[in-house]
Amino acid sequence: MIRLRAALPGDVGIIHNFIRRLAAYEREPDAVKMSVPALHEALFGEKPRAEALLAEDNGAAVGFAVWLETFNTWTGSPAMHLEDLFVDEAARGRGVGAAIISHLAKLAMARGCQRLEWMVLDWNEPAINFYRRQGAAPLADWTKFRLSGAALAEAAQREDLSYDG
Repeated sequence: MIRLRAALPGDVGIIHNFIRRLAAYEREPDAVKMSVPALHEALFGEKPRAEALLAEDNGAAVGFAVWLETFNTWTGSPAMHLEDLFVDEAARGRGVGAAIISHLAKLAMARGCQRLEWMVLDWNEPAINFYRRQGAAPLADWTKFRLSGAALAEAAQREDLSYDG
């Protein structure tokens, strides 16, 4: 029987393993730099940065999701960003992913969020098809940009005109 539950501090190792497996699936197996202690701090520390849930089948973890609230200036309301969703290959096609999306949609609505958004790699047809079956639509007019590494450091070194924050 599939059951969803909020992640607990003792689940951090399981979640970290799922994150590593997701990175491998997304063809970036060496991209995960976050340690288990850093993940624990991000999810359960003094100032949590995200939330997580586990999907279990008869007590064994078969999937997870990590999300965070954001704010949308156009609607003036909170929004929810789904950072990661992963289901074990053996558990796919059994409604686990759909249950996670449904749960997050309910949670978003209960929190007053006007949107539940996420990103998917353009080559990941199985995920794209799954998300379309859930009623999601791609945002074709938007392109994601990123500053990281040296470019982020360089941008941070540029002089501000004036900031009194």
